[in-house]
Amino acid sequence: MTHYLFPPTPVFSLPVQGTDARFAVNRIFCVGRNYHAHAVEMGRPVDKSTMKPFYFNKSASTLVESGATVPYPCGTSNYHFEMELVVALGASGFRLQEADAARMIYGYAAGLDMTRRDLQLVARDQGRPWDLGKDFEKSAVCSTIVPRGNLGVLQAGAIALQVNGVPKQTADLSQLIWNIPELLADLSQYYHLQAGDLIYTGTPEGVGAVVTGDRITGQIAQVGEVQLTIGTPE
Repeated sequence: MTHYLFPPTPVFSLPVQGTDARFAVNRIFCVGRNYHAHAVEMGRPVDKSTMKPFYFNKSASTLVESGATVPYPCGTSNYHFEMELVVALGASGFRLQEADAARMIYGYAAGLDMTRRDLQLVARDQGRPWDLGKDFEKSAVCSTIVPRGNLGVLQAGAIALQVNGVPKQTADLSQLIWNIPELLADLSQYYHLQAGDLIYTGTPEGVGAVVTGDRITGQIAQVGEVQLTIGTPE
């Protein structure tokens, strides 16, 4: 038996609808600027004919289940929500074709890519990695995973978010610049995708700041709802 100097990192997981088994999370990939209106609001329009999708990562340890209360994070004064469809992979694949998407998808979830926007923008403008703005504790919020079943490869469906009941984001999955098959095919050119990987597919326009005491709720048609309450800073 291997003896470790200190306890190894625990397995991070999510509940799965219809079973007591849990979905063990391997990696979290996030797609940047995947709705045209959001790309414009961030000052970086996207031309799909000349550009490719880009990605950043969040550690599995940033995962938070829907319904949690998380402290307002340190180091920021501009803490943003980003509502996203999450694709949960249930198979391995490398250098995939778009037609392989259906076999790769285990299910879907509603997610929040919480962002220290001020730190992200400083890093972006200085040509530095986004880690401080994106990959921080309790920043990847996710609902229960809904197995793909009859949903197939999602092409459309309403996506929305409210803060304290006030609508902030409203769009449709059909507005994704790069759809799910395109994302899986592209991402698999650079990674051996694995069962347990999560892909946050991008957020619509309307992102904005939240403060202590705010309650975020978001919905995706046929997938479910995600909830988060912002607590006091630590």
